[in-house]
Amino acid sequence: MAENRTPPGDRRSPSGRPPTVAVVGPGAIGTTIAALLHRAGQTPLLYGRTPRPCVTLHDDEGSVTVPGPVRTRPEQAEGPVDLVFLAVKTTQVEAAAVWLGALCHPGTVVCVLQNGVEQLASVTPHAAGAAVVPAVVWFPATTQPDGSVRLRASARLTLPDLPASRVVVAALEQTACSVELAPHFRAVAWRKLLQNAVAGLMVPARRRSGMFVRDDIAELAERYLREGLAVARAEGAELGDETVGEIIRYFRANPADLGTSILTDSQAGRPLEWDTRNGIIRRRGLAHGIPTPVSDVLVPLLAASSDGPG
Repeated sequence: MAENRTPPGDRRSPSGRPPTVAVVGPGAIGTTIAALLHRAGQTPLLYGRTPRPCVTLHDDEGSVTVPGPVRTRPEQAEGPVDLVFLAVKTTQVEAAAVWLGALCHPGTVVCVLQNGVEQLASVTPHAAGAAVVPAVVWFPATTQPDGSVRLRASARLTLPDLPASRVVVAALEQTACSVELAPHFRAVAWRKLLQNAVAGLMVPARRRSGMFVRDDIAELAERYLREGLAVARAEGAELGDETVGEIIRYFRANPADLGTSILTDSQAGRPLEWDTRNGIIRRRGLAHGIPTPVSDVLVPLLAASSDGPG
């Protein structure tokens, strides 16, 4: 997939001033984007649930601290802004709606840094007429015990090849976060969803990536991926049979201690993105008449792990 960048030049907004950027949800992904923007000289405004004086990222280049504060009340919003990076989880969109209402207007672009393939449907109703751009996030960032974030690989985003996406490209063009514009974005988004869906197997196993070196787990993952691939194709994603093997090899090559956000949330007793990452395969499979036997077992287990009772 070819990288598509805006040529270097004026990155100012149509009004002639530098574009204003906000990050809503400075968790692992939001902190990464905020820190890379700050390192490049474009410090974003920070909004979230937890008040903090700053946020800090550690990566191969060292550490960078983004000055805050992280504002926690909508009346503190300095909006509307030109670009919002929405980095809350799908389970938190309703709670974040107040921020979108305060920060957005019809000239704003909202780049949604979330799992799944349903960002447009879930975020657009709350975006006050702003253009909503879904993104596929391709980098592992994890929150550390002290609240800082560790970025374990280069940051990369994939966006649909749309005019609004170029606002995001322009904002990130001087940062260490590469941005790709994909003409076949649906396929890219579904491929990432399949990868995230397989990671959900870590929750009932209570194990990290090292478990995929087991042949029985690899076989289960293959069966799960094949049913997910059938659903993705029915949804219009042009993905080849090689997708299954590529994803299994990815997990088997990972560091044994590499986890996933849904496992971290499960261990912390937080609500899980089970429907966004896994339930959708079962839901859309049912709609298309596609059998999903692995989903039929896994999804109820994830739902119960997330929502109880018990």
